[in-house]
Parts: sequence; structure tokens; C-alpha cells
Amino acid sequence: MIVQIHRHKLMKLNSLRPVIWTDKFNETIDFYTEMIGFTVGERNNEWGWASLYKDGVEIMLAKPNEHIPFEKPAFTGSFYFNTDQIDEVWEHLKDKVKICYEIENFEWEMREFAIYDNNGYVLQFGQNI
Repeated sequence: MIVQIHRHKLMKLNSLRPVIWTDKFNETIDFYTEMIGFTVGERNNEWGWASLYKDGVEIMLAKPNEHIPFEKPAFTGSFYFNTDQIDEVWEHLKDKVKICYEIENFEWEMREFAIYDNNGYVLQFGQNI
């Protein structure tokens, strides 16, 4: 057990930047910038790659390439965004996007809701109660 703890201390992680694979590159950039308020930090149309950021969150978008098989967008999870303005975010998005589940207070002391992005990925938004 002590050896395992020591190994984990050697691996320091600074951040996580998910890469969203999409064949709807421009449409996905528009969704994240117009609906959620991300800003394009870098963009390379030749590579089909972009880096988006908002506050302390960064995501990357990429067109499929030969390195990873791609039939359609697929992810067996969701992207969870923490916010201190859950009701404002809900009001801003609820009539503009496809809803996965509506805003609700949950027993795990979170107020949250979920939507689908233009690719079908689930985006959850939550705030501690």
C-alpha cells in the first residue's frame, strides 16, 4: 500500500482538457461559443482542430482523423460543468437546446440539469446546494 501511494505522488496532474471528436466541426464551435459562451483560443481549419475556453474550463474539438476510428460521436459518459449560477445557466439554455433532464435538486446536495450538444454528447451543469 505504501508503495502505491508513493507512485501516485510521482504523477502530478495539472488539468484535464477533453477532446470532443466531431464531423460537425464548425457547427460544434458555434454551439459551444453561442450557447454556452466559450471563446475560441486557437483554431486550425487545416487540421480540423480548435481549443475553446471559458473561465477555468478548456475543451478541444477535433475532426476525425486516421488515428482513431470514427463512425459517429460516441461517449459513454457526460461532461459535467460546476457553476455558481445554475438557475441563470438553466434560464439561458432551456429554450435553445435539447434537454436531457430538467433542473432539479438532488439528494446528493446538487442542483443540476443536463442538455445535449449538437453532436448528442450529454452536458451536465450542477451547483452545490
